[in-house]
Amino acid sequence: MKKYFVLYRPFLIFIASFFLTYIVLSFSYQKFLSTFGVNKTDSITKIVGINTEQVLLVFDADASVQESSSNPYMKLFYNNKYVARIIEGCNAVSVIILFVSFVIAFSGKFTPTVLFVFGGSLIIYILNVFRIAALSMLIFHFPNQESMLHKVIFPLSLYGVVFILWLFWIQKFSKYASKNTK
Repeated sequence: MKKYFVLYRPFLIFIASFFLTYIVLSFSYQKFLSTFGVNKTDSITKIVGINTEQVLLVFDADASVQESSSNPYMKLFYNNKYVARIIEGCNAVSVIILFVSFVIAFSGKFTPTVLFVFGGSLIIYILNVFRIAALSMLIFHFPNQESMLHKVIFPLSLYGVVFILWLFWIQKFSKYASKNTK
């Protein structure tokens, strides 16, 4: 039995690191969310809504966000039409938690790991804001395609970038990165 622990040690360390990080970050985030009450929008979702509005305004769109008075979400208006609601699940924190857990499970040296976690999280956040902005414009112009856009196209784009970041991390910076690549 001991030989299997020795043989599979790297895999077991990866699994333990991943799940420990994921559980700690998820628990911490849930604790953070619980401070807002049942029908209150959390501050991260509010910031995502405001940033989405700012992106749309840069593209000269008539856009605004407004916090719902009775539910925990932000209403997104595009060309004076209510096109979307930004809920807690839209703020990309759960995706960032998954990203960070994976990078830490494949951690390398401390400084590159911290910088990659910070930089990758920032990329995911910014991409998510642009994703919501583009999604709201497309829903306005193509309302019949909302389900396909929201449930297939845009999640694939976000998770695709996360996957590419993971591959880049493993190949270039993790402790498993080949020493021959430059």
